[in-house]
Amino acid sequence: MLTKALAGLVLAVVLSLILTPWVKHLAIKVKAIDRPDERKVHKCLMPRMGGLAVYISFAVAALVVLPFSLPLAGLLFGGLLIVLLGIVDDIKSLPAKVKLGGQILAALAVVPFGIQVDFITNPLTGGIFALGIFAVPLTVFWIISVTNAVNLIDGLDGLAGGVSMIAALTIAAVTWYQGFYEGFAFSTMAEVAMLALILVGAVLGFLRYNFYPAKIFLGDTGSMFLGYCLAVLAVMGLTKSAAAISVFIPIVILGIPLLDTFFAIVRRRVKKRPIFQPDKEHLHHCLMSMGLSHRQTVLAIYAISALLGGSAFMLNVVSTNQAMLLLGLMSIVVIIGANKIGIIGRKASVSS
Repeated sequence: MLTKALAGLVLAVVLSLILTPWVKHLAIKVKAIDRPDERKVHKCLMPRMGGLAVYISFAVAALVVLPFSLPLAGLLFGGLLIVLLGIVDDIKSLPAKVKLGGQILAALAVVPFGIQVDFITNPLTGGIFALGIFAVPLTVFWIISVTNAVNLIDGLDGLAGGVSMIAALTIAAVTWYQGFYEGFAFSTMAEVAMLALILVGAVLGFLRYNFYPAKIFLGDTGSMFLGYCLAVLAVMGLTKSAAAISVFIPIVILGIPLLDTFFAIVRRRVKKRPIFQPDKEHLHHCLMSMGLSHRQTVLAIYAISALLGGSAFMLNVVSTNQAMLLLGLMSIVVIIGANKIGIIGRKASVSS
C-alpha cells in the first residue's frame, strides 16, 4: 500500500511539473489573467487557472494507482464540476450568486456516490448522534465552507497551495494511523490516505511555478478545487471515526483557512461592513504589515499550518481528556495570537 501511495505521489508530481507550463500558456491564450488592484499584493498581470494542472495531475495519478470505487468516482466528478466552474470564473469573473450555485451543485454531486457525513460524535459523552435528514445539508455546508475558506486565503504566491498540501499530508497521516491502530476498515482509510498523498504530489509539482515569485496563480480553478478536495477527503475518512474527539480533527487540520474566514466574518460584523466585502486584514496582510516579507509571511503560515497538523495528529494519540485539554490550550493561543497579530480587527488599516 505504501509503495503504491508513494508511486501515486511521484506520478502526480511529474505530471504537475509537465502540465503547469502548458496550462500557463493556455491561460494566457483564453485570457484567464489576474489583474492587480489595491487589495492584491502582486503588481503585474499574471496568468491564473493553474488549478487545472493540479486537477488533471491528481485525477490521472489517482486513476492509475487506485482501483475504481464509487467514492473515487464521486470525488473526481465533483472535482471536475468545481474545476469547470473555476475556469469560467477565472476567465469571466462570475457573480457571487452564480459561483455559490455552482459550488452547491458540486457539493451535492458526491452524495449519490456515498460521500456524506452520517453522524457526529459528542466529545463530552463519546456518544454518536445520527444526522438523518440533516446529513446532506451538513455535508453540503461543510464542503462549501472549506471550498470558500481556501479560496479566501489565496492571496500570496504559494500560500493556498502550501497550506492545502500540509493539510492533505496531515489527512494522510491521520487516516493511515486510524486504519492501522483503531480498527477501521483499512481499505477505506487507505484509499483516503493515498488520495491525500496524491494531492500532495499534484500541489508540490505546481508549487515549483507558484512559489514566490510566482509564474502562474492557482486561480479560483485551483483554490476552489483544493478546498473542495480537502473537504471531501475529510468526509470520506475523518468523519467516519467514532472517537469522541473526531469532530474536531478536520477543523484543526484546516485551521488556517477556517479561522481566517471566521475572523473575517467576525471582524466585518463588528465593523458593520458586509460580510462578503473584501478587505486587507486577512492573516497574510497582517503579517506583512508587521514587517515580514512576502516569502517570510508564506513560510510563517506554513509553520502554523504544520503545527496545527501535528496537533490534529496528536488528538488521535492521546486520551479524550488530554485531547480536550489540548483543544482548550490551542483555543486560548489562537485567540491571543489573532488579537496580537490584528486579524480580529485593527484600529489602523493596512496600507496598500
